[in-house]
Amino acid sequence: MPTAPRICPLCEATCGLVLTLDGSRVTGARGDRDDVFSRGFVCPKGAAFPQIDGDPDRLRTPLVRENGRLREANWDEAFDTIAARLRPLIEGYGPDALGIVLGNPNVHTMAGALYPPLLLRATGTSRLFTASTLDQMPKHVAVGLLFGDPFAIPVPDLDRTDHLLVIGANPLDSNGSLCTAPDFPGRLAALRRRGGTLTVVDPRRTRTARLADRHLAPRPGTDALLLAALVHTLFAEDLADPGPLADRTEGVDQVRDAVREFTPEAVAPACELDPGAIRAVARELAAAPTAAVYGRMGSSTVAHGTLANWLVDVLNVLTGNLDRPGGVLFPRSATAPAPRPAGPGRGFLLGRRHSRVSGHPEVKGEFPLAALAEEIDTPGTDAPGEGRVRALITIAANPVLSAPDGRRLDAALDTLDLMVCVDPYLNETTRHADVLLPPPPPSQSAHFDFALNGFAVRDQARYTPAAVPLEPGRMDECEIHARLVLAASGMHGAPPSAVDDLAIDAALAKAVTQPHSPAYGADPKEFAAGLTGESGAERRLDLMLRLGPYRLTLDELKARPHGIDLGPLKPRLDEVLKTPSGRIELLPAPLAADLPRLRAALTAVPEPGALQLVGRRHLRSNNSWLHNTPALNGGSNRCTLQVHPDDAARLRLADGAPARVRGAGGELTADVEVTDAVRAGVVSLPHGWGHDRPGTRLTVAAARPGVNVNQLLDGSLLDPLSGTAVLNGFPVEVAPLD
Repeated sequence: MPTAPRICPLCEATCGLVLTLDGSRVTGARGDRDDVFSRGFVCPKGAAFPQIDGDPDRLRTPLVRENGRLREANWDEAFDTIAARLRPLIEGYGPDALGIVLGNPNVHTMAGALYPPLLLRATGTSRLFTASTLDQMPKHVAVGLLFGDPFAIPVPDLDRTDHLLVIGANPLDSNGSLCTAPDFPGRLAALRRRGGTLTVVDPRRTRTARLADRHLAPRPGTDALLLAALVHTLFAEDLADPGPLADRTEGVDQVRDAVREFTPEAVAPACELDPGAIRAVARELAAAPTAAVYGRMGSSTVAHGTLANWLVDVLNVLTGNLDRPGGVLFPRSATAPAPRPAGPGRGFLLGRRHSRVSGHPEVKGEFPLAALAEEIDTPGTDAPGEGRVRALITIAANPVLSAPDGRRLDAALDTLDLMVCVDPYLNETTRHADVLLPPPPPSQSAHFDFALNGFAVRDQARYTPAAVPLEPGRMDECEIHARLVLAASGMHGAPPSAVDDLAIDAALAKAVTQPHSPAYGADPKEFAAGLTGESGAERRLDLMLRLGPYRLTLDELKARPHGIDLGPLKPRLDEVLKTPSGRIELLPAPLAADLPRLRAALTAVPEPGALQLVGRRHLRSNNSWLHNTPALNGGSNRCTLQVHPDDAARLRLADGAPARVRGAGGELTADVEVTDAVRAGVVSLPHGWGHDRPGTRLTVAAARPGVNVNQLLDGSLLDPLSGTAVLNGFPVEVAPLD
């Protein structure tokens, strides 16, 4: 049977696949042994690609609401409806009457990377909500303040490091996050084979923790306290040595003073860890020839998430491992702008605007997704810019399940004047849509990883065209987005190529004036005429490659379907720094101002018997969007409440029996799984479940719906600097169901 290469779009590992085809149907998927990055690795999600691609519940035509019911419509009718109803709302109530929600899958598609920024500019709205404030926003804030660029995220040099400290991450199940690394298990095994050390900090004994040389299981939510004690130990024992970074860093002495109170003995009661173990981790980190500290979801979605992410890189700086082979390095994506000359930049600002209802500060142009419901259901004036969100566009997002207090948001969505969704499924969020635009299956779309290559542990570039032709009646995902931009901007009826042409013209108008750009001094029209590609999206990719640091072309990528290896990560701090000082600013003012809140946490010791809830990942899941695949929904991928045996005995909870879980936002019932994989005082529920609402079309997911853990939250718990919802380490009460 014929085959076709395809980069997997189902998680951040971006593995290369080889698809087996029967006509236009995908019948098999295996790892691509010739892929320059993944070398044949594949996980259960990639192996399930045929089921995901051929899911009979995927929508094939647009849906339009008429007389309160969704009916099938053609594409012209769907976009006519959007244009006729959206522009009057924007013109009558102002651009901020429109809210835009971007979900996690956007980073896994070309369309999701290329067109939402154009949609934002075309509509003029400032009310942007994304999955970042349920995930990695603390990292963006921390590196933005440290280095001046919120996207300058250093990643562990997994293939060369001698010591890896993992905090709040479980890459054996997540496949890595903000660290694009196919075959994370193989890379950790290679670390052990070359005599390296793996230390894992997690309140659960995860698959990753079971591999560790040292596993610390602190009380959830105390990551920042533990990290502060590690930094304190480096200073107290004269182990801090930034090396060559010393001349490029300011604020080291201020950090020393700031962590003076966070001794291992001081944090031990709150963390529930032995002070000696904390000191041992700091000493091992400092003594390693090279080391990397890597933190993720567990240290981001907590009350002090930004401080924890800041302290991760403070440790990398103080041990001399930032921008160093074997430490943490800044990837150089093939589509990133060509490096500008070293020197001071504008830096990174927080809170340029504030949300209407609760006054949450904007971060990176976004407001907390946890605040979306109140922005819709809280009345305001009818003056432009002073009222509620009346229209909403969601793209690959399911915030009813992924954001706190889904019941309130569920009700709020019914009050909108217009809701437009780009999504292949009729799910818990899109069931409220007035217009639903379904993209085609992934086999019918081209793929390039714009965002994830910026977090990759090895520089490379790979492009795969659509594996099979577009099915009759479907519309290419990039065209859907382009026509949405036209309908929302008042240009409805113009050819979709006009959107891409305008984007190319704007990019070249800037590039030809920049001395460091490969297009400097060129004639924009001549440069644009030389671009190749069969679609506007391909031409834009070709432009970005040509303007990038390697000056590649789309034709070069097409000629090498298994990718181009651009080599291991290299030191390039001078290219990255954009702070006003042109140096690493180790203690930025916003972080210093948040430290008193962390000091107060030193005395926040829980009451005996108190329980805290944490989420968990599973190799067969990715948030809420793979539960409708039979091969992935089952086995050990279960929505159970994990409870330690001691807590189960104390609370009279039986394995397999239902228990009632109560939080500040509500309560739910879940089956108990008694296991010592969680430490005492901690219970765990996976996120992304709760597929039991009526009006959806998710046959497999609805048969095993699970419960929505985020319904235990009322949306009021946020990390103040990043606006990220506290999804881990919050208090709950658990009791057997009578």
